[in-house]
Amino acid sequence: MTEALLTVCDRLRQHALAQPLALAMVDEAMSMDWRTLDQWVDRIAATLQRDAGGSAHGDALVLAGRSSVMQAAFFMGALRAGVVVAPMPTSVTEAQFRSMVADATPRWIVHDATALPLMDALDAGALAAMQPPCHAVALDSPDGLSAWLMPMGALPAPETMRPGDAFNIIYSSGTTGTPKGIVQSHGMRAMHVERGAKYAYGPGKVTLLATPLYSNTTLVVLMPSIAWGSTTVVMGKFDAATYLQLAAKHRVTHTMLVPVQYQRIMARPDFDAHDLGAFEAKFCTSAPFSAALKADVLQRWPGGLTEFYGMTEGGGTCILDAHLHPHKLHTVGPPSEGHDVRLIDDAGVEVAPGAMGEVVGHSPGMMTGYHRQPEKTREAEWHDPSGKRFIRTGDVGRFDEDGFLVLMDRKKDMIISGGFNIYPSDLEQVLRDHPGVLEVAVVGVPSEAWGETPVAVVVLRDGASDSPASIQAWLHARVGKTQRVQSVVLVPELPRSAIGKVLKRELRASIAAATSPG
Repeated sequence: MTEALLTVCDRLRQHALAQPLALAMVDEAMSMDWRTLDQWVDRIAATLQRDAGGSAHGDALVLAGRSSVMQAAFFMGALRAGVVVAPMPTSVTEAQFRSMVADATPRWIVHDATALPLMDALDAGALAAMQPPCHAVALDSPDGLSAWLMPMGALPAPETMRPGDAFNIIYSSGTTGTPKGIVQSHGMRAMHVERGAKYAYGPGKVTLLATPLYSNTTLVVLMPSIAWGSTTVVMGKFDAATYLQLAAKHRVTHTMLVPVQYQRIMARPDFDAHDLGAFEAKFCTSAPFSAALKADVLQRWPGGLTEFYGMTEGGGTCILDAHLHPHKLHTVGPPSEGHDVRLIDDAGVEVAPGAMGEVVGHSPGMMTGYHRQPEKTREAEWHDPSGKRFIRTGDVGRFDEDGFLVLMDRKKDMIISGGFNIYPSDLEQVLRDHPGVLEVAVVGVPSEAWGETPVAVVVLRDGASDSPASIQAWLHARVGKTQRVQSVVLVPELPRSAIGKVLKRELRASIAAATSPG
């Protein structure tokens, strides 16, 4: 039988005993010490077990709403009861939300007021008809919440969790627009927790969460923060000015941000006025992180800077400790210890050393699969000749002479124009050097003459007045003829997912709509 795990909830209990009155979590509305947090987690777990007739192991609970201490407490309470947590974004369409709920088949949906429009779109009769029936719980209805919950002091029956047991289901649409449920195990999360020892989480340290709890990006730092006994500061909604104020006020030591958040923080004219001297470790993941932005963060923001490259699905992870390798900022680092990252061609054959290929990875931290979608799971896998299982990333890259991975682009975003391969990231890197360009995304659009042709979508810096024609001319003076763009389109902002990924499918669709006849 597989050995039982020391879970994040077990570690939480240890901190409740060792440092009961130390601050565990705080947001704009409330705070909890470790003893109180542990009592809430017990209370929630006991309630879920009561609803399930004694054992809730393997049941699902949906969390929908803005990040908060209470939302985190429900996440941990569900885990203590052996419940699988399915945190969901509220920025999705009603149809997507209905689809995700139907896929998760939860026994409970715990939500706040920000999710009410989505909750109103659900069919109450359909929820009641689910097996088991689904119960909706409003976090911001104190009377209703108190009436439903077991009394404070209630204790759940102990649950034994094993590495293969499901921890959560992350619904990640990425840039495809179709949410898929990624099932992650307790074993995978345990690996993230153990990795946290390298980054010195612990009592007296403070983690600032500025990304939503439904994102794997957030859980990568939240779980080690709880497990190692750090204080966690939760932002309900990211704002660069508020972030800097909280970081200085709470003497924050650890944080996870996506690149667009770093960009907005570093662009603040008052950035240098804030005391950020307590920072020890800053992390980044989820989207391309430009070398220039990394260099700016290293120069002006105290503490280390670490970039994680990987997927919510798991597989191989590369880690760049940028402060230790300042000459490698154009890379995402070498494969993490114990991770096997390889490159394959379109036929599924490994490429020669130094050649480009699709990135595939194997590690102890891999998704079980896509929830209820075995065919999608098979599409995401690659097996080497020995049968070893890898997860495909869809990214194209190459390893440099030191074994650091250099990413080129998403495989599906590569543009083939007149038989030539054009990597949008190459053009984006050049355009970022234009003094008037704040943000840029290059996408391929259909062309009768070339099959596809690149178009640059640009957000100008405040005060810039550059015209599309002048930016296009500036670019063409710096790239080869095969890399010239058909046009430059100015927009007020780029469409992004909730964790900062540019939604290129939306850009392609909007450009196609704008150029279609009639």
